[in-house]
Amino acid sequence: MLVLGIDTCTPHTSVCLANEDGLVAGCALGRGNAHGAFLAPAIRFCLDHAQVPMSSIAGVAVSLGPGLFTGMRVGIATAQTIAHARQLPVVGLNSLDLLAFPVRHVRRLICSVLDARRGELFWAFYRSAPGGVQRVTEFRVGPPEKLAGEIEAVPDDVLCIGDGAVRQRPLLESTGAEVGSASMAYPTAQSVVELALPRFIREETQRPEDLRPIYIRKADARINWQNRGALHGGKAAPGGR
Repeated sequence: MLVLGIDTCTPHTSVCLANEDGLVAGCALGRGNAHGAFLAPAIRFCLDHAQVPMSSIAGVAVSLGPGLFTGMRVGIATAQTIAHARQLPVVGLNSLDLLAFPVRHVRRLICSVLDARRGELFWAFYRSAPGGVQRVTEFRVGPPEKLAGEIEAVPDDVLCIGDGAVRQRPLLESTGAEVGSASMAYPTAQSVVELALPRFIREETQRPEDLRPIYIRKADARINWQNRGALHGGKAAPGGR
């Protein structure tokens, strides 16, 4: 089963084609403001170099966030467009889950940490489980000091991974945690497909229109809109966009 994987939730954008045997073709870019310009040519690059037509894709898997607001929207919209056009099933996955997946074999408690901007982090804790990882906390957002306090409160050895962990390396290492290298800083499209494939096989899929970004907190665009309204003497309705 050939699946198209898309990850655009962080400054590292990646696309791949993969199946049960592994990666067929992949493409990645490390520039955080180019999700929209990169995505369509990257998909075409993968198809051309794998020498397969678009009709060979049997499903689309995409990361839903948390992460960069614009990146999440671009990735989800692209997945929806392709899936609708070809009547394909989709699977949406959380970016913190994706970040933890490649280190699933470690015996320590895993903490996925993504930079949430505005001086905050997104994070969640995981343990190794048969076939992958099991999330053992809710998704959280907050200042680095809050995460450091949570790490200090657990009795386990902790491995922190993700760009948020790399940025806060001195603080997190002061708690006794190990911080992974920059090579583990971002989720990848290959992890998207690897985690999604069992769901496609079990037919535990979604409709394209049901894909929704995972924000954890209010999106920057909504906050900026509310602030702009306040500057002009108005305010947004509760819960309004």
